[in-house]
Amino acid sequence: MIDNTTYTGVLRVKGKTVFIETASGEKIFENEKIWDGYIKHWKNNAVNARRLTQLDYEDGKPIIIMWPDEPTSKVPFIHIYYNERLVKYFDSNMGHLAININGKIFNFAKKINENEVITKEEYFYRPALGEFAPSPNTGKQEISVNGKSYFDKFGRNFMRGIHVLYIEGINTDKLYNILKEELDIIHNTPPKPGKPEDYPNFHAIKRSCTSIVRDGLRKYGFKKVKGVVPRDFFINAAYNLTKEKNLKVKIYKMPQLVIPECPPSKPTCLLNIKNWFRAKTLNYES
Repeated sequence: MIDNTTYTGVLRVKGKTVFIETASGEKIFENEKIWDGYIKHWKNNAVNARRLTQLDYEDGKPIIIMWPDEPTSKVPFIHIYYNERLVKYFDSNMGHLAININGKIFNFAKKINENEVITKEEYFYRPALGEFAPSPNTGKQEISVNGKSYFDKFGRNFMRGIHVLYIEGINTDKLYNILKEELDIIHNTPPKPGKPEDYPNFHAIKRSCTSIVRDGLRKYGFKKVKGVVPRDFFINAAYNLTKEKNLKVKIYKMPQLVIPECPPSKPTCLLNIKNWFRAKTLNYES
């Protein structure tokens, strides 16, 4: 059984040895592989780390996931994430949208296995190793000739710049149950013959990462939020929700943590002219 204990300490590099140094001076993961992307961005910084069930293809050992050691909110909250577009995938031209409810992130997508509730660290900070990595042959997704899967699905903050709409004052349990019901519908939908990996009712306008979250917020009671593509919806939601008197709202950006495995992402164009003007009224916090 894999030990998935979470350790907290400082990421240290001593010569060729990399490890987590705890407050007591203990060296964790000293003889295990720690991804270069973590070293590039978090060397000598406080981090959390644990082992995953997935294995590294090179050494067959559990992959180590790492994320910044930051304070967690004690107040119920939601985050709406607009993920900028991946320049190497045509299907990513409109970017992506997800929503975080008290640390549990709902992700909706065309692929069945990408419709999930996922922890913050796995959404943002998976390493580009094993099945999370891009293919060494194509730099994209691939099932190689030896049967190894390369999903190119490592941490989103390493893949993209992410715009965040932070909101307090929502009944998070109510919204969670609304979106969990939608997720259950997806998982209980029989697949189409020949395409077991796809969600058959996915639709770019009517049933997508954006529209499912949008409709969940509308069902909750926010009838003014609109939009069919990620950035337009994000701007519309930010514009309308900042006007709600009982909500605390702020907007900021998580810059992309650039690594060799992924080129810099780019924001998508706004398609609704009204959102061009709405965007100018929004203040991003630094």
